[in-house]
Amino acid sequence: MSHSTPETTKKQSYTAEEIQAWLVSHIAEQLGVEPKDIDVSQPLDSYGLESAQAMFLVSKAEKLFGFELSPILLWHYPTIETLSQRLAEESKASQSEIFEI
Repeated sequence: MSHSTPETTKKQSYTAEEIQAWLVSHIAEQLGVEPKDIDVSQPLDSYGLESAQAMFLVSKAEKLFGFELSPILLWHYPTIETLSQRLAEESKASQSEIFEI
């Protein structure tokens, strides 16, 4: 009898820099601007990102990072810089959970 688990893939851990680059790229795409025009230290709402766009971004991020994100994170971490640091912490914690099983 084989005891294989359905989830044999490891979740990848992402650094703050990788997450920041992903966020800049996707926010620029959503807004129709160049990534170089996005300042990671500016509040996200200063770019006029609508709530529907923010929710779409959260949904894409959840798929990429492999864990659920609270939309409230955007209010607690209002800049790309602070949000990417927090998501990197979540990513690291999420990956370490795999090894606890």
